[in-house]
Amino acid sequence: MPVTLTTEQALDILSGTIRGLVRDDPRDLTQRQMAVLISVYRAQVSVTVRALAADLGVGKPAITRAIDRLESLDLVRRMADIRDKRSVLIGRTVAGAVYLRDLSERVVIAAVAAR
Repeated sequence: MPVTLTTEQALDILSGTIRGLVRDDPRDLTQRQMAVLISVYRAQVSVTVRALAADLGVGKPAITRAIDRLESLDLVRRMADIRDKRSVLIGRTVAGAVYLRDLSERVVIAAVAAR
C-alpha cells in the first residue's frame, strides 16, 4: 500500500530519523557512508567498489574511505573476488543488517505517526 506524504511530513520523518541517530548512535555515519551501506545491503550479491562508485556517482577513493569506516564498525566486510584478483567485493555483516533493520523500523514508526 503506497503512502502519500506531504513535503512537510517527509521532512519531519527525515529530520526525526536523523535526530534520533545523532542522539542514540555513536557511530555518526555520514550521508556517503549511509548510502554505501544501504547500497551494499540492497544488492542481491556482494558488490565491487567500482560498482558502488558508479551507482553513487562518486570516485572510487571516496567509496574506499566510506568502506574503511564502515568496515571498522563491522557494518560491511571486504572479500577477495575469486573471479578477478584485482577486484575487491564488499559484502554484508550481521551487525550491518541489524543496524539497517533498526533504522528501517525508525522510519516506519515515523511514517505511521505522520499519517
